[in-house]
Amino acid sequence: MVKKIAKLVLKLLLFLFLTALTQIGGVIYVLIELLVKRNIHKYRFKKTIIFLISYIGITFLIVPYIAPLFGREKIKDTTQIKAHSFVTKLLNRNYVRPELHIALKEIANSFHQTNPNVALVYLDANFPFIDGFSLLPHLSHNDGKKIDISFIYLDHNYQITNKKPSVSGYGIFESPTQQEYNQTVICKQKGNWQYDFTKYITLGTLNKGLKFSKKATKDLLLAIVKQKQIEKVFIEPHLKNRLKIQSAKIRFHGCQAVRHDDHIHIQLK
Repeated sequence: MVKKIAKLVLKLLLFLFLTALTQIGGVIYVLIELLVKRNIHKYRFKKTIIFLISYIGITFLIVPYIAPLFGREKIKDTTQIKAHSFVTKLLNRNYVRPELHIALKEIANSFHQTNPNVALVYLDANFPFIDGFSLLPHLSHNDGKKIDISFIYLDHNYQITNKKPSVSGYGIFESPTQQEYNQTVICKQKGNWQYDFTKYITLGTLNKGLKFSKKATKDLLLAIVKQKQIEKVFIEPHLKNRLKIQSAKIRFHGCQAVRHDDHIHIQLK
């Protein structure tokens, strides 16, 4: 009896984990559990393979055609817009409203005029279905109107590059200098312990030696704030001051969120 309860709890936790991570993974897991018979040879192995094939097939061949029914569409990678990682697409975290997709294309095109050798690289966007379904660990990526965009960096030859300093795209901060306003310290002193939590989800560092490009990142931010459909832009206060960008669209996101000196958050009106 105890063993059965433990298995049920484990399966429930796996369902919740897959749902939180990918939105559709939990449902596919339940369907495979119901459809694959336990008496087949190598049951667990075959069930795992069937799940993976089903998940990949549904993610890339079916979900993109259903998402528009929920007001979302898949971001198409081009020479000017790229996902930081294939994992973003594998986990269904690359969906936005059509208006945001258009805005991204216009921002990328504007940025490309001054920086033709690099792309707009996005991180997490939204899941394909259901407004109000949070894309963890983000608080607000739940309506197709938000997306995170990576900063631009210089390589060891001081040339701008599409490379980023962490596997996830998050968690490697462009921290304030001693002379700059330190919002992280202020927020953590107020008890917001989670404010720099993303330092634990880098998933590893790579491309060591990359340096934050003030010019190219400023060009990107200027292209963003000039886009009429964009209502809000979140970066840390010290970066707004460092880059000397005056725009009412650039705002402080609040201590209840996480720090934004590793990416740019933008959202539609």
